[in-house]
Amino acid sequence: MRKIPRIGVIGGSNPSKEALALAYETGKLIAKKGAILVCGGLGGVMEAAARGAKEEGGTTFGILPGNDMEAANPFIDVPIVTNIGYLRNALVVLNSHVAIAIDGSYGTLSEIAYALIYGRKVFGLKTWEIPGVSPVETPEEAVNLAIKEARNVIDRKP
Repeated sequence: MRKIPRIGVIGGSNPSKEALALAYETGKLIAKKGAILVCGGLGGVMEAAARGAKEEGGTTFGILPGNDMEAANPFIDVPIVTNIGYLRNALVVLNSHVAIAIDGSYGTLSEIAYALIYGRKVFGLKTWEIPGVSPVETPEEAVNLAIKEARNVIDRKP
């Protein structure tokens, strides 16, 4: 599994319909490219992306803030409980080679910050416009760039 790209999808738990559609399409494309989707495992952008990935036969990891595996959305294959609340945001990015941020509020901003602290590239769809986030226009662009970056990261590791 270490050679399979892991794409973190980070985003809001109360997104707009547009953000949900972007997340769903992003998840589908991640699965079509043979990558693993990593997210926070709950609702909103996380659930829409995981649903898209599952509909394409993909694998999904959900890193949960609490201690109940059953709290994961129904599209998560591997729920990982942490019982550390928002601190789990660091684990989402640490278990991803690259991140795609979609929409989001302060939780997403913290995930972006952790990604940048830990040297993960972040591609942004309708999200925070801050230094370090590379804005993209479509899910296709986001996933294509994320897959390329993830493969570069995998190839650099011994």
